[in-house]
Amino acid sequence: MEQKKINQGFRLAHTMMRVQNLDQSLKFYCEILGMSVLRKTDYPEGKFTNTFIGYGPETEFPTLELTHNWDQKDTYDKGNGWGHICIETPDVYKACEDLSAAGIKITRPPGPMKHGTRVIAFCEDPDGYKVELNEKIQQ
Repeated sequence: MEQKKINQGFRLAHTMMRVQNLDQSLKFYCEILGMSVLRKTDYPEGKFTNTFIGYGPETEFPTLELTHNWDQKDTYDKGNGWGHICIETPDVYKACEDLSAAGIKITRPPGPMKHGTRVIAFCEDPDGYKVELNEKIQQ
């Protein structure tokens, strides 16, 4: 008898990050990294805004949910469990040149990953979250 997988039909839908300044974050992710705003909802009673952004429709692509709490004054603690999001790019070296020219902080210059050969780099978004850039795996 064949068992039905519990995770059948599952997919990665989104990753949520709390952001200090929604406009700065949208400029970074949309204008600089090329994502689009897919939907944006204000919740006046909760005093927050959720904005979903990505490279394609939510039904087909994972997205980022940027949560902006209107009354948040203190910067968020990134925690020691948070890692990073990853953006795939055809040329990490070129992407870092372009990002650097746009004033984006490159925290790890492009080059082969530790213990591997895949070319990666890291930059920071306006809130200090790490964003990995890597080159598409050649199949």
